[in-house]
Amino acid sequence: MLVAFGMYAQGLGLLDKARDNRTSFNYTYSLSRDGEPFKDITSGKVTVEDNAYYMEGLGLEVTSDGNSRLSIDSEAHEAVIEKVEKEDMFTNPALFISSWKNYRDRLKVNSSSGSSLDVTITLDEDTKARFVLTEVVFSPKQGLDDFKVERTFGKEWLVTDLRP
Repeated sequence: MLVAFGMYAQGLGLLDKARDNRTSFNYTYSLSRDGEPFKDITSGKVTVEDNAYYMEGLGLEVTSDGNSRLSIDSEAHEAVIEKVEKEDMFTNPALFISSWKNYRDRLKVNSSSGSSLDVTITLDEDTKARFVLTEVVFSPKQGLDDFKVERTFGKEWLVTDLRP
């Protein structure tokens, strides 16, 4: 029991440290329903600082400054800019760092080290979400200039701006 508590404390400590730094990591997000094995929903790379993030995964690049979000599909030459409404870690796994405490009573740390974390969150009686973070790197906060959503695209791009 002491080992399990130590792993839990280490995992929560990693998340607290991430909140206070610019944090980069690889992630896998998966769901399990009705006791079935976990099925990967998405995976990729993330850099997050406060509520701003840059995420690569499933062929997309997503940048958010916390107010607006830019989604880029380079292969299709398409970009969408939209106002950030309500996001949570299930619609945007990059926000796991800032929102995990909302699920503390339903969070189970499966494994943890200084540079990785594997947690399961019970969402309801039949559904569990699993987040695996690897290659976690912390650096001092650098400001949000790297997370700007304003970009210039060439004529071959279809750019849709949905902001009011």
